[in-house]
Amino acid sequence: MCWLCESVKTEARSLTTLNYLWLGVYLAVLAWSAWKPHDYPTWWLEVLPAMAALVLLAVTRGHFPLTPLLYFLVLVHAVILMVGGHYTYAEVPLGDWVRDWSGGERNNYDKLGHLAQGFVPAIAAREILIRLDVLNKRGWLWLFVVSICLAFSAFYELLEWWAAALAGEGADSFLGTQGYVWDTQSDMFLALLGAIAALLMLSRAHDRQLARLPASGG
Repeated sequence: MCWLCESVKTEARSLTTLNYLWLGVYLAVLAWSAWKPHDYPTWWLEVLPAMAALVLLAVTRGHFPLTPLLYFLVLVHAVILMVGGHYTYAEVPLGDWVRDWSGGERNNYDKLGHLAQGFVPAIAAREILIRLDVLNKRGWLWLFVVSICLAFSAFYELLEWWAAALAGEGADSFLGTQGYVWDTQSDMFLALLGAIAALLMLSRAHDRQLARLPASGG
């Protein structure tokens, strides 16, 4: 049984290293994002969800640890938010480069954010629904996950509207519509595509990681 004990210890050390790496990347990007952003009111509005996610993960880490896949996706989404908060979504250099290369008319970095807004919550919703045994029949899982992601996307659009109304002159920087009249609808459509893509691409890998979680995690 010694080999089993050593295996468990090795895996635990590996997870600890990954935890520190995750936190190190998060804090490094957050510090960079907060250093002389485009403007601080917009920065707070854009980055606040990433900060809230960190607090939520810290609170739930002990009694409801997530799969490594979901932790990684949350980190990627947080980085997208923090980069957008630093420059504002309409002025992210990567979006400018893609626009110039493709001959487009607008900086579409915000669309990457809304695609992630469906992609990442899809795996989060899937994990919670499965681990808490919410559904009696697995066949309903896709419908519930996609519906949750669409509802989340719609609610986020309402939050953007309310926050922009309060921000006044800073509304354009926060919303980043760049004159596109169908911006809200396209944002929700991309969230829908992101949710479906996540389920198609990651369901099997997610199931394997869920099977390896300790029983106390669910």
